[in-house]
This record gives sequence, structure tokens and C-alpha cells, in this order.
Amino acid sequence: MKKRPLDIVVLSDVHLGTVGCHALELLQYLNSIDPKIVILNGDFIDIWNFRKYYWPEAHMMVLRKMLTLMTNGTDIYYLTGNHDEVLRKISSLQLGPLFIRDKLILELNNEKVWIFHGDVFDITMKHSKWIAKLGGKGYEFLILFNRLINRISLKMGRGRISLSKKIKDSVKKAVRFIDDFETTAMELAIDQGYDYVICGHIHQPKIRGYENSKGSVIYMNSGDWIENLTALEYYEGDWNMYKYREEEFINNERLEKMLKTNGMITGMYHS
Repeated sequence: MKKRPLDIVVLSDVHLGTVGCHALELLQYLNSIDPKIVILNGDFIDIWNFRKYYWPEAHMMVLRKMLTLMTNGTDIYYLTGNHDEVLRKISSLQLGPLFIRDKLILELNNEKVWIFHGDVFDITMKHSKWIAKLGGKGYEFLILFNRLINRISLKMGRGRISLSKKIKDSVKKAVRFIDDFETTAMELAIDQGYDYVICGHIHQPKIRGYENSKGSVIYMNSGDWIENLTALEYYEGDWNMYKYREEEFINNERLEKMLKTNGMITGMYHS
């Protein structure tokens, strides 16, 4: 497969180290592109929910891929999120092409781009972290249950469904929170003179414009690699939302068999 050249790729909420992470799909995507800059916009490694007994080889292969990208000249900006907030203690660190930051400001085509994870807008992060962690446990159980449902659904000839997405879309409070999150980010970006604001955190991929009496801004969210499997791509002056499609790549079961045959992968969870 010929690799697509890209200027910038933004990934968020990969959550390596959890059962919900689609590491194989992410690896396929990363192997299909040739980016100059990769921005990991928070929660790349889920330190909150990390367990010593769960670290599949596919997750390690994603880290190896990042090292390979850096070796080949790609700059990687790791922006801290709430699930990897421990890295905020070293958020000015640079190791060659690896930069650890809390936020990133870029100027592209004379336009200012503000990039950060977004958990600063989440009151449960700021004041009741234990509630957020408890919610994370329930979310992990829901992901596992969803995978069981999808296995049954596929055997019955039906498509995949996302229970967590359906719940988010149907609960008014969740919909209101997402809208408030986006509005807060956009209005703050306008106040500070940015043309673009890019977040993660809420796992909702989106590109939308916004305007108020003070100005206008483009809001973007790169989504996640738990439910949506999306990324933001910047190339030759344009931003686009990438959505993973399994049919574009080798079948995941075939890929896993190949890796197992080569002794490269153990303890996989299937989606």
C-alpha cells in the first residue's frame, strides 16, 4: 500500500492499555500514512486504568510505530489529557523529536490553531475525579458488553452498533454537556484570537464553524479510537476528518492470525 503524505495528523483518546482500544485498527491506519507531524491530543496511554496483566502486543506495536515515525523524521507532540495527567509534571520535556506539552499553538497559512485535550472544561475532572474514574469503570464494562452484542449481531447478519454512542445520543444531559463543551471551547478561542480550536476528551469527532459578536472560529474534535476510530488530517492547507473503514485494509482476523503465526501477538480481545 502506498502511504499517503500528510502534513499533520491529530489523534486523541486512543486509551492504550484498556480493552476498548482498537490498537490493530490504529496500527493499520498509521502504516498507511506518512505524516510530518503527529499530535497525540491526550489520553493516548490510559494511565488511570492501566493494568499490569493487560498490555497486548498490538498496543506495544503502536508504541513501536511511534518510535519508527520519530526515527524517520516525524515530530510527535504528546499533549496531556486527564487519563495521562501524570505527564503534566514533565510537560516541558523534549526528547529529540518527542515533545510533551499541555497545549500546542500552531500558525498555518497565517492562521492560529489552538490544540489541547479539553478536560479543563469538565467540572468532574476538576472537582470530583473519583466520580470520573468510577464512570470510566462502567464505560469499560459497557465496551466489553458491546463487543459481545456485536459478535451476536454479526452472526445474525446485522451490522455493528455502539451502545455507548446510542446512550450518549439519547441522554439529554450528555447531549447538553457536549454542546456546552464545544461552545465553551469556541467562545474562548474567539476571545483569544484563534482561528481554529482542536480538542479531544469527549470522543465526538466533529468539524464545525461558530460565530458570535466578537468573531468566528472553526472547532474540530479528532474523536477517539474506542468507538469512532477517527483522526484529523491536515494536508496542503486543508483539514479533513478521517474515518477508519475496515474494508480499506486487510481483514483484522487475518492480520491477527499472521501476527500470531509470527509469534508477535498474544492475549488479544476481538471487537
